Amino acid sequence: MKRERFQSRLGFLLVSAGCAIGIGNVWKFPYVTGENGGGVFVLFYLLFLAIMGVPVLTMELAVGRASRKSAVQGYQALQPAGSKWHIHGWFCVAGCCLLMMYYTTVSGWMLGYFFKFAGGAFDGLTTEAVEGIFPAMLGNPVEMTAWMVITVLAGFLVVSFGLQKGLERITKWMMLGLLTLIVVLAVHSLILPGGMEGVKFYLLPDFGRAAEAGLGHVITAAMNQAFFTLSLGIAAMEIFGSYMSRDNTLTSEAVRICLLDTFVALMAGLIIFPACFSFGVEPGQGPALIFIILPKVFVNMAGGRLWGALFFLFMTFASFSTVIAVFENLQANAIDNFGWSRKKAALVNCIFILIASMPCVLGYNLWSNVHLIGGRDVLDSEDFIVSNLLLPLGSLVYLLFCVSKSGWGYDRYLEEANAGEGLKMPRWLRPYFQFVLPVLILIILVQGLL
Repeated sequence: MKRERFQSRLGFLLVSAGCAIGIGNVWKFPYVTGENGGGVFVLFYLLFLAIMGVPVLTMELAVGRASRKSAVQGYQALQPAGSKWHIHGWFCVAGCCLLMMYYTTVSGWMLGYFFKFAGGAFDGLTTEAVEGIFPAMLGNPVEMTAWMVITVLAGFLVVSFGLQKGLERITKWMMLGLLTLIVVLAVHSLILPGGMEGVKFYLLPDFGRAAEAGLGHVITAAMNQAFFTLSLGIAAMEIFGSYMSRDNTLTSEAVRICLLDTFVALMAGLIIFPACFSFGVEPGQGPALIFIILPKVFVNMAGGRLWGALFFLFMTFASFSTVIAVFENLQANAIDNFGWSRKKAALVNCIFILIASMPCVLGYNLWSNVHLIGGRDVLDSEDFIVSNLLLPLGSLVYLLFCVSKSGWGYDRYLEEANAGEGLKMPRWLRPYFQFVLPVLILIILVQGLL
């Protein structure tokens, strides 16, 4: 069967960036920036993105483009005879499944909040009433299931149409909508009275404030955020490498994906910080920021119903672009490994994800007394396995596969990465890739487990 290809380079870049741009950018990035003193954190984040994110991203894309296959068969096509690198491919499939077992629920929250704002559910509410809407939604298993099911069905419907007619076509429009919305929302936030104080906090490096948070803590938090923002290590990006052309070097494409990803993260901060400062709200309030703090801000704002609806539409696009990108990975693995048609793969995967997502949905209501890893609830336990184990370990495996003689090897990786026009990956980085980068990833792994 002939391998599908992206229709255009723009399609590849928007789909890949759409996979990377998710809840981590627009939810986690602003509050982690707030907790870690603002501008200094952003500087370290950009540094680590360049020295860790870009190299590992090129490696994942290289395995995909050289093999023209999904995770398991990609390794099999490139590994030395008799070696077992391909076993990691199955861990990648498991990681994508596990990620979707909770990500579909969170994406459903965004969709639910969009409809609540658009439908006027927040109109005229007191601050206390606004605070109560999120716990009420979590406590309602029927509502939670409904939003999750809509997300899963819509996602598999998109990927069932194929790469060009489904994923690429829908993601293009969704990403263009997302980028337009983010600019409109940021401009609106910047002109709020007192909003510029928020911008100063966010973007002007203040080493005094960073020292208060602990400079070591700020650096490791930036390293974590830069590493996790690209969803590396579970073949979520490898699959798009298998569909891309060889016209451009992988370093060029990786830099462009990182720039788009970072643009959205930085702009999310420009929406949130000025709004928080304008209404006297603490921006470093962690996960509650999106669902409890910001709705209070919108309710007190002129035209709050419109701005709230637009913000959660933007959040829905950001999370749904990741959902359909990872669903495409599950599709490709089923098609490559089991020889299924695209429609059959969509149907079987859809049923599996619907069932597998239910523990997370019920973990906030009927199963709220269930605590798994280290006393965490269902969602946090699933996220712990993906974020703290599978992503760093998987990235380490891709890295070692691309730089070691027992794997694919540095020369072959470099040849693939540098095929096409654009930025070349320098040969002299070999010692850094072999000895320094693995240590940095191990630091992230150990930190995550501690």
